[in-house]
Amino acid sequence: MDKTFYISTPIYYVNDVPHIGHAYTTLACDVLARYKRARGYEVSFLTGTDEHGQKVETAAKANGETPLELADRVVKRFQSVWEKLNISNTDFIRTTQERHKQAVTEQFRKIEAKGDIYLGHYEDWYCTPCETFWTETQLLDGTCPDCGRPTSKLKEESYFFRMSKYQDQLIKHIEENPDFIQPKSRRNEILSFVREGLRDLSISRTSFSWGIPAPENDKHVIYVWFDALTNYISALGYPDDKDGLYKKFWPADAHVIGKDILRFHAVYWPTFLMAADLPLPKKVFAHGWWTVEGQKMSKSLRNVVEPNMLIDTYGVDAIRYFLLREVPFGLDGDFSHSSLISRINSDLANDLGNLLSRSTAMLGKYFGGVLPQAGTADEIDTAFTARFPKAIELLDKQYSDMAFNKALQTIWELISSGNKYIDETAPWALAKDDSQKERLGTVMYNLLEAQRLIALLVAPFMPDTAEKMLEILGCDGKDVTLDGHDSWGGLPAGTEINKAQPLFPRIESD
Repeated sequence: MDKTFYISTPIYYVNDVPHIGHAYTTLACDVLARYKRARGYEVSFLTGTDEHGQKVETAAKANGETPLELADRVVKRFQSVWEKLNISNTDFIRTTQERHKQAVTEQFRKIEAKGDIYLGHYEDWYCTPCETFWTETQLLDGTCPDCGRPTSKLKEESYFFRMSKYQDQLIKHIEENPDFIQPKSRRNEILSFVREGLRDLSISRTSFSWGIPAPENDKHVIYVWFDALTNYISALGYPDDKDGLYKKFWPADAHVIGKDILRFHAVYWPTFLMAADLPLPKKVFAHGWWTVEGQKMSKSLRNVVEPNMLIDTYGVDAIRYFLLREVPFGLDGDFSHSSLISRINSDLANDLGNLLSRSTAMLGKYFGGVLPQAGTADEIDTAFTARFPKAIELLDKQYSDMAFNKALQTIWELISSGNKYIDETAPWALAKDDSQKERLGTVMYNLLEAQRLIALLVAPFMPDTAEKMLEILGCDGKDVTLDGHDSWGGLPAGTEINKAQPLFPRIESD
């Protein structure tokens, strides 16, 4: 059977500027996509932009441009940040693309033909920034419970989706598939929400025109979530599937999202799919939010952390490492420049960089930069080399659990054990005794082979650093395949190895 893997970010709203939260979600997906490729999977990795809705229409009007001109302009911001962050997405979907419009229209027709979409009137409190209707009881002192801004009473004709009809089916699915919503705390939250009772959902608007028209009734535009969520299948060529991508990759292995949009992905989306008789995604993983120096990110506080600036200041791999090392994926995290600098100096410069520069410098000094043959292993060598297969097996599970910080911890334990191995075997002392030449050769071989494996293991997180390390070790820097390359002994004796320049220069904290 073909090994395939399909992972997606949410589609980001074009009325927004790319910030650290967007980067975090996209980066997590990228790391998993790269790991799966290294393990021999064919990967579909989707990201994109959500370009319809009232907010875009209003903002475009204020700027004196069309909604599409606004979208075309903002999309470039997202695409250039992803390029800079070294994101390896295989597709970028825009909800203004023809392929997407066709899929949404077909999805609407299919569910309507089944009797699960009907025309009625909607009257409730509407929050324009969140594009969400709220009942009187859900409001907090008359304001939106999500963003705290004022809401207005709206009554309009609307198409409704019979979401209430799928309540029991959804509860059954969540109960029978414990991994469907993760982490577990989020799963419990959704279960209790669904058990309280699902209402039918308004899925069209007549008060603005920037969107996909409802089939046979263009007075209505299809509402943001019915439109936006369909991107996960429209990108695969649904419904006609000319290239066979839908058949190959759906259902998705994981939708990775921020916790603020969990309800739409774990309630609305599955019920839309049930109504259309389509398979449900295997997993929806909701991660936490980032605060900045202890405060919520907001434009008014001017503390929105912008990825371009971070990359220009600290380098792309340092940012990729920090975001996934600092906080358990799924919990909230706090960004601060001092913790970032401390991670760069201790983990990247001292631990990883130092191990490589020490080892390659000694190899140059004692063996002219040519990797010696390993001789008979002592107990200390066996204990050191035995750590690697165990760690590699553990990493596979940590990736499956999206426990990125634990995966990095596992890799860093190997790096620490390499530094400890140098201290315990003391190559400088062995080098003073000619009768210990073979022993010295064994120690040097083990040290450099360990770093070949470490380079492959850090590659999903820090692709540029891995490439540099592999090239220093005389390997092909572009080949980060793990299948068939992850067992001990892959670095042939006789390989010429260069002395490493520091991978991460230390940063003086000002």
